[in-house]
Amino acid sequence: MNKKIVRISALCVLISSCAFAQQKETISSQDELKEVVVSDSKFALAKEKSGKVITKITAQDLKNKAGQSLANVLSSVAGVEINGNQSAAGKNLGYYIRGGKNNQVLILIDGIPVNDASGISFEYDLRLLPVEQVESIEIMKGAASTLYGSGAGTGVINITLKKSGKKAIEGNAYVNAGTNNTANTDKTSAQNYNQGFSVNGNADKVNYFASLNSTEIIGMSQIAPVNPDDNYEEDRFSRINYLAKLGYKATEKLTLDFFGSYDKVKMDYDASFDNTGTNDTDLNSTDSEQFRFGFLPKYKYSKGEFVLNSSFNKIVRTYNDFDFYSNTPGFSQYESRSVNVDGFNKYEFSESFFLVAGAQYQFHDMNSITPFGGNLKEATKFNMIDPYVTGVFSTDFGLNLNAGARLNIHSQYGNQLVYNVNPSFDFKSIPLKILASYSTAFVTPSLYQLYSEYGNADLTPEKNRTIEAGFETQLLDKKIKLNAVAFYREQTNFIGFYFNPVTFDSNYINIDGMNRAKGVETEFSFALSEKINWNSNYTFTQVDKALDRLIPKHKVNSALDFQINDRLFFNLDYQFVDSRNDAFFDGNTFATTKIVLGSYQLVNTSARYELVKNRLSIFGAVSNILNADFVENVGYNTLGRNFKLGMNIKL
Repeated sequence: MNKKIVRISALCVLISSCAFAQQKETISSQDELKEVVVSDSKFALAKEKSGKVITKITAQDLKNKAGQSLANVLSSVAGVEINGNQSAAGKNLGYYIRGGKNNQVLILIDGIPVNDASGISFEYDLRLLPVEQVESIEIMKGAASTLYGSGAGTGVINITLKKSGKKAIEGNAYVNAGTNNTANTDKTSAQNYNQGFSVNGNADKVNYFASLNSTEIIGMSQIAPVNPDDNYEEDRFSRINYLAKLGYKATEKLTLDFFGSYDKVKMDYDASFDNTGTNDTDLNSTDSEQFRFGFLPKYKYSKGEFVLNSSFNKIVRTYNDFDFYSNTPGFSQYESRSVNVDGFNKYEFSESFFLVAGAQYQFHDMNSITPFGGNLKEATKFNMIDPYVTGVFSTDFGLNLNAGARLNIHSQYGNQLVYNVNPSFDFKSIPLKILASYSTAFVTPSLYQLYSEYGNADLTPEKNRTIEAGFETQLLDKKIKLNAVAFYREQTNFIGFYFNPVTFDSNYINIDGMNRAKGVETEFSFALSEKINWNSNYTFTQVDKALDRLIPKHKVNSALDFQINDRLFFNLDYQFVDSRNDAFFDGNTFATTKIVLGSYQLVNTSARYELVKNRLSIFGAVSNILNADFVENVGYNTLGRNFKLGMNIKL
């Protein structure tokens, strides 16, 4: 697609927004947005009183996207790029929001921060979580360290897992299978299998939920062939997930919730220095095991509510690889533990003002055994204690204000103060809300960046300042929904990786100077009729050179949903991803070459039919219908045209 066409399309969207804003339909604010959001105050808040444009992916949205992975679903959101979602299932994922990378995007599961304390970027691996266990998702973009601490530099992805139903016992089972082709293969046999079941219920004061998921994918190599005649081995991806939740309603005011989960992923991968494919063997594999459990009591009283989120998380990653330089097998293991205790209280001073005050404690440690780094158990740990406060003020005439501050007390870096000011105004006479915010954030270096064989104990935290302004509106009797946000972000102390090709020395360093990111995110939906809905979004992101890798300048998503009748649903969606900068590291010469990856377009479709209303449904999906041959990361394969069929049974 010509870049001029993209710019013209974006301009049309913005011009349309101005035209729609001039229309005079009146819709009361109370009826305008009945949704509630949680991410910007930690408590349920009417969307019209929120000072953020928060994207919510509902259970129905996920149902309509049957057959897609969690990474696929998230990458269709305005302002979000999940790099690797179109590659082999075992490919590492990159999270990019507003020019920030993995270490600046915080992922929550049921409100609890999740991460891998031994990972390079400290991020949570979305490959561990099957989308079938997810009930809904909120995405809040912008600096959010005031509420969520280190890591929430450019955005928060808040994932809510499924819960118990209202009956004493209910169940659900599903199975789907599909192909796993690149654009240059055309296998017709099923090579992508996903199945699972869950049981849940609610009896008197006790509720429960338990689920099992199993995924097995074969059929393609992670790395792309250099020559057409190269025969690369297939890289397997295998995953199993167990999840259990138990709730007890002790009194009308006090509820006690417990959870536990076990996730295991086993996958093959390709040697990072193997650029020729001659060493693409099945000797490279990794196992990742995750153990999570927690306790979440809640107490409601006349003026508010107290919540305690506590959890323990342990991840063990084992690599069995082949060193083709020494022609010998290798072994590495990374083990991390994380403890999170976050107690916070909401107190309502009046109908128009409530205060959220809390304190969060986090502990992280890491133990690694590598051929070059040895055992690092003694040095690799730190903890954080963060008191914070946020106030939410709203008025009858439409003015809303969300403001707060957090003091991070870090065992390694001392004190870090962050704050946010987020005013918004909801017009009563016209369906329009305008918003603005100024927020600061910080991101501490990971234990890997500090203490691994490439570590640098003198690293200092990255710091962010973000300004944003925008609006959202609903028009034509709420058939049209439109929002747009412009942002500007400044980042200092950016952590980069330095490699000396002469001495072969390499380590993590803080890059001097300030790096900037700016852009526009806009979302548009139009209910053409009761059965047809059109949803589109456009993202423009421009970043300075130090941040400019794998971030598309322009990105467009557009989807048409058609509820043909009460049993049959059809979807057609389109995605355009602009060209991106990447870097190719040559394992033979140790030279790094900058490369520009071409833009690409994807067209996908799916259909779902309920054989037995609300009980038995089947679906079919075709991804990359046009079989586009493109590159997400230099040297790696991407998915071509693929088919998937599935069935879901509700008991």
